[in-house]
Amino acid sequence: MNINIKATNLDLTDAIRDYINKRLSGVDKFAKNGKILTRVEVSKTTNHHKKGDVFRAEFFVEIMGVEYYAFSEVDDLYAAIDATKADIFRQITNKKDRKNTLFKRGSISIKKMIKGISDRNPFTSKY
Repeated sequence: MNINIKATNLDLTDAIRDYINKRLSGVDKFAKNGKILTRVEVSKTTNHHKKGDVFRAEFFVEIMGVEYYAFSEVDDLYAAIDATKADIFRQITNKKDRKNTLFKRGSISIKKMIKGISDRNPFTSKY
């Protein structure tokens, strides 16, 4: 897995780099033999509508041609990284679960059609 980390208005220390690598280490399990491209941007901003420093973490993950994007703005950098990681993992698992569900539903339909229980054509969803 290739992780590109960019820091804006913030010094990228080894602790931050290690924390991001540790949080994104679980992404490998979602790609069986595919290529994973990961871009991470952490930044510190001051917005006029929020007091103090606001940290922003953005993750862009591409797994076998499918792109996922998440960001978070919080008062703490590590909390922003954790929230963004949770959001990106939620997106990846939802996509994986939907794909598995549709495959399973189609295979059950084909099995019924072969047995003669159903006249429904699984490819057109019509009878």
